[in-house]
Amino acid sequence: MGFVVYLLLLLEALFALWLLKRSGALKLRSAWIVSVLLLLLAFGARAYMFDYETLDYQNFLTKWVDYFRYHGHFAALRESVGNYNIPYLYFLALFSLSPVRDLYLIKLLSTFFDVILAWGSMMLLGRYTRRAGVRIACFFTVLFLPTVFLNSAVWAQCDSTYAAMLVLGLYLALEDKPSLSMLCAVAAFGFKLQAIFVLPVYAVLWMAGKVKWYHFLLFPAGYVALVLPAVLLGRPFWDTVTLYFSQTGSIGDAMNYNSSSIFALIRHVENPSLASTTAIVAAFAFLLILLLVCFLNREHLSDRAILGAAVLFAVGIPFLLPHMHDRYFFCADILSVVLAFASWRCSPAALLTQFASLLGYHAYLKMRFLLPMRYGALALLATLTIAIAFFSFSLFADEERKGTSRKRGKKV
Repeated sequence: MGFVVYLLLLLEALFALWLLKRSGALKLRSAWIVSVLLLLLAFGARAYMFDYETLDYQNFLTKWVDYFRYHGHFAALRESVGNYNIPYLYFLALFSLSPVRDLYLIKLLSTFFDVILAWGSMMLLGRYTRRAGVRIACFFTVLFLPTVFLNSAVWAQCDSTYAAMLVLGLYLALEDKPSLSMLCAVAAFGFKLQAIFVLPVYAVLWMAGKVKWYHFLLFPAGYVALVLPAVLLGRPFWDTVTLYFSQTGSIGDAMNYNSSSIFALIRHVENPSLASTTAIVAAFAFLLILLLVCFLNREHLSDRAILGAAVLFAVGIPFLLPHMHDRYFFCADILSVVLAFASWRCSPAALLTQFASLLGYHAYLKMRFLLPMRYGALALLATLTIAIAFFSFSLFADEERKGTSRKRGKKV
């Protein structure tokens, strides 16, 4: 790979260690030793896979970098390149300036966001437990999570970019930093459209009083700021800000693409158009029902209930939608891990979600199915059941505790 790539990987590992130290988790000498060893293992494993090429890289990513390289680098942003949104294309244009092989740079970028994702998950977990050992365990569980490792180090995909911003945004909102949280939400949406599966949690945060209505104004303003450099380089403004609408056709017409969605349970669809419309309506109904429940119980929206709602959005919405791809449950993978560490009774949810996602990963990376995808869909149904139970208990147990406290107060 070369000295430069190893050096950059080392710097990312040191950055991860610095984040752990800054979080206050490394107070014991044993924690330092274990963290250093695990970081060496995590980054060593990634370095080992950095030469691996997938068809996605060969047919798309490297060709997009080459386009930037031979068409003026950043100046080529005025053109329609690839099917990723503008913020990620900034990085590809930057990589076209470097003599380092683009495969390594793409994987280094995703690895960097793996670190942010692990740290954000650990910080979010800190809202539910202050035990340093548990928080460190969460950090390394995310960093070693099979779908996280495969996504960045093997597949050269960038799902950790938007997922890291979503998790960090949720943490910042719970920490009463709504402006920073909303900017993270903008960044998540700017990187990938799949952020919309989790973004409805901001409506729940508004109901809980964690964000105000005027904070939502940061979203369109921030998004325009993200794409503005491309506009200034000559890209049409309206086409740029509505890029996702023009890209919806690239999702594909098949009802399912190696995804553990509800369509993995349906062997044959007689009327794809009707089935697609019905599924979209079902996903929208699921969203509205969950938001309605949150609104009716807004006085009892604790941090735990908000986490439960986030997990339900991340799992339930893509589960019901048509045309879902293998990597669309990436946020569900991460949030289910946080949920497992926040409540040990929910640990099966993390295993089930990871199992469901890995079936899709195996299908792409190995070009064959390990098991029928319907097993993954059944696993996600079980995850939804666990998440609903956690969410309901967090809402109504909190209400019951408050009622008991009020009665005791009156008695005294």
